[in-house]
Amino acid sequence: MTAVLMILTASDHWTLKDGSRHPTGFWAEEFLAPYEVFRKAGWDVTVATPGGTPPTVDQTSLGLFGGLPPKTRRIKEALTELAPVLDAPVDLETVDHATYDLVFYPGGHGPIEDLAYDKTSGRLLADRLAAGRPLAMLCHAPAAILAASDGREASPFAGYRMTGLSNREEALNGLAKKAPWLLEDRLREAGIEYSRALLPLQPHVVVDRAVYTGQNPQSSRVLAERLVADLGSAS
Repeated sequence: MTAVLMILTASDHWTLKDGSRHPTGFWAEEFLAPYEVFRKAGWDVTVATPGGTPPTVDQTSLGLFGGLPPKTRRIKEALTELAPVLDAPVDLETVDHATYDLVFYPGGHGPIEDLAYDKTSGRLLADRLAAGRPLAMLCHAPAAILAASDGREASPFAGYRMTGLSNREEALNGLAKKAPWLLEDRLREAGIEYSRALLPLQPHVVVDRAVYTGQNPQSSRVLAERLVADLGSAS
């Protein structure tokens, strides 16, 4: 059976440039849509977080920014059903990524707060990349690659084509001017060949070797379905 490690942020806030804390966490659709696609394909999914801390869902993703009421109502119901999974994640420190066929990072603003600096996650990403094993990151989650180098050397991801939430989309969120830094800028600074959809909020998936990235929440299901198509459904 194909085994997937989903690494979620453990942060419930994002520290803005004025020092205030913006409540956040993981974006509901970015976890739920891939989780459902993977389970439907017959894959086994393990959820992990830094410290094994139960992740916090960004409440904004359960409101109008997350979709129309019928959609967000279904998402809330599905998250309630998955509470036993989300309430008892594996501690990322104890994980051996080599035992998983795919490592998948959902987004939300939380990864900017913790995974962008988490050395355990950074080592996992660098090792995974070196091994050429499938790795996927969605929306804000590519911020995690910033921890894959110590800043004194080039990012191991330099030269890769990737996507992630664009500056234009962060501006649409109303948070761009408050952000300490923007993901698109940091990816470009790390040597990433950044790619985005022609229009904001459109699904956009980029694949470069074994690295899969999706631009925004709208890319959640498309990215997961591409992974299933490429890696194969379990029998």
